[in-house]
Amino acid sequence: AGNLMRGLGAGACPETGQLAAQESEEHIRNMLDGSDMVFITAGMGGGTGTGAAPIIARIAREIGALTVGIVTKPFSFEGKRRMVQAEAGIKELKDAIDTLIVIPNQKLLSFVGKQTSLNNAFGIVDDVLQQAVGSISDLIVTPGLVNLDFADVKTIMGNMGKAIMGSGSAAGENRAIEAAEKSISSPLLDDSNIDGARQILINITGGTDMTLAEVDEAATLITKTAHDDANIIFGTVNSESMEGQMRVTVIATGFEVKTEVEKPSTTTLKKSPDDIDTMMPMAVGDSGYRHLKSLANEIKDENPESLDPSVNFDVPTFLRKHAD
Repeated sequence: AGNLMRGLGAGACPETGQLAAQESEEHIRNMLDGSDMVFITAGMGGGTGTGAAPIIARIAREIGALTVGIVTKPFSFEGKRRMVQAEAGIKELKDAIDTLIVIPNQKLLSFVGKQTSLNNAFGIVDDVLQQAVGSISDLIVTPGLVNLDFADVKTIMGNMGKAIMGSGSAAGENRAIEAAEKSISSPLLDDSNIDGARQILINITGGTDMTLAEVDEAATLITKTAHDDANIIFGTVNSESMEGQMRVTVIATGFEVKTEVEKPSTTTLKKSPDDIDTMMPMAVGDSGYRHLKSLANEIKDENPESLDPSVNFDVPTFLRKHAD
């Protein structure tokens, strides 16, 4: 990434990853220009993914692309510091992206065997990310009996914040129910309950032997779990490779409303540190924000040296300390 990285990694330092992305911002923008949809996949907690992903997401949204993040959280054995960095990076990415799906690596342990090697475990993580991206892109590009297209996906995922996604397959007499149950209870999804989701996309894939009754069973199971007022978009696809099987894919969003108050603007981040009123992050509610402004002015009056212009206030405090 230009002169900063010199072909090397970020050394598990998110600040370095962030600066590298900022240095290459024009190149990133040129690569993404003209895209209708951008997927950002990363392992959070290290340097490159944690620091660069929010910058890339901001650029993608500025060019008008529907921007979806699918990221992983570290295994517990990777240490507390890496998890803290991951949580901070996820929070920052969530503010910069349309929709974010988080997959905790630790939940891999719930279904991989004890004899699974470390290399294979990380390989499974990569496969999960690939399947997540594929499940969404297939909804757009694969023709179906009841078609879903980019407009449907944009309705479900545009500016929706947190999302969960599940995909389940089954064969046999009860394949419809089993596939639907698997799709809404995947062990790899962080907080995989679709209760409260206001936007739900359902895609059901099967062979030519898939019946209307089976489609009804699968869709009904999912809609009964959803919020009463949920907007549900539904599609079906026939595939010769799915003879004797059914696959149900569910994307649920709209768990919370993203507002301008919660989402910092790029203009604010570029303000001078001297302008502490606009540098302060907005709290939830006007009263909370006014309180923060008041505290900031008191600090500025009592200790003006604490607002050293050389300090990069865009970088979280704990990351600046680690960098030091």
